[in-house]
Amino acid sequence: MTHMKLNSVIATYVAGLRESLGARKNAASVLREEAVSVESPTAVIARIRRGLATDEFTSLAEWLGSTEDELAGWLGLARATLHRRKKAGMLDATESERLIRVARLMARATEVFESEESARSWLKRPAMACAGESPLAFADTEIGAREVEFLLGRLEHGVPS
Repeated sequence: MTHMKLNSVIATYVAGLRESLGARKNAASVLREEAVSVESPTAVIARIRRGLATDEFTSLAEWLGSTEDELAGWLGLARATLHRRKKAGMLDATESERLIRVARLMARATEVFESEESARSWLKRPAMACAGESPLAFADTEIGAREVEFLLGRLEHGVPS
């Protein structure tokens, strides 16, 4: 299943990331252009601060091929908190930003591995470069996420990691 259900906030952010990383021929498989609305970074930040809809959470779990409990764990979201958020229909700003972080990593891994399935597998598998944790678990902080992005860059360029 593709992540086409992700709303324009995540799609816009990922599209901007893809552009800043230098889109490749497989970029069309990451996002379909017609699904991406154009929003300024300021507008995206404002929407994150207001909180993303819990539908975004569900869509990202589907894109990752994961359960909602797995995704909640990667986001540092307790099951009870997730239940409350789903009831309210919105994530808070911190949770929304974390959701975007995971979507960003999935988009980048898909670019590097040229396959959503390969990206999913790599993100969930323990890696020595991530202190034996999966890249998604290692990315529970922004610094960890940046390290995962650097690792993806090294893999993309054939640098041993």
